[in-house]
Amino acid sequence: MNNIKYAIEGILFAAGEPVKAAKLAVVLDSTVDEVNAAVRELKEEYERDKRGFKIIDILEGYQICSRPEYYRYIQEILGEQRNQPLSNAAMEALAIIAYKQPITRAQIERIRGVNSDGCVNRLYERGLIDEAGRLDAPGRPILYRTTDTFLRCFGLSSPKELPPINFVQLEIDEPPQGEQQEIDGADEE
Repeated sequence: MNNIKYAIEGILFAAGEPVKAAKLAVVLDSTVDEVNAAVRELKEEYERDKRGFKIIDILEGYQICSRPEYYRYIQEILGEQRNQPLSNAAMEALAIIAYKQPITRAQIERIRGVNSDGCVNRLYERGLIDEAGRLDAPGRPILYRTTDTFLRCFGLSSPKELPPINFVQLEIDEPPQGEQQEIDGADEE
């Protein structure tokens, strides 16, 4: 195929969810580098022409989505869908899950110091978190993790792009699981 970018555009439009670059390369009998180059061209075209949509990077793949500046108009046509913002408690629970994933509801509650059933259920209903399996412990509690929807909502390509947290300043002894690292309290070298 001489020009794969319009095939990529059609696939991303029809998929409605992230598609990995490697999968696009296989389907289009191409290389990942060629797919990435074609997507870069599409992004430039969309930006130059001020199109109503854009391509975002998400988990080693791509997705087409509408531009935030047109949200108001889209909402007028589609109606108010889940327009209510998350409560502070839900945002707190979401932050804990994002930084410590995978994590159980009991672990979230231990960190927050309060029952988090409602928050976790609301985050799950909105598709911001999902089940990541079960902990090998008595009762086999559900482990939660963030979803692609979470990444899209917060403009992240992967959870690794979460901003670092200064655990010393927050007076937290235990940094989160995963690759998050502690930041020193001062700029010492």
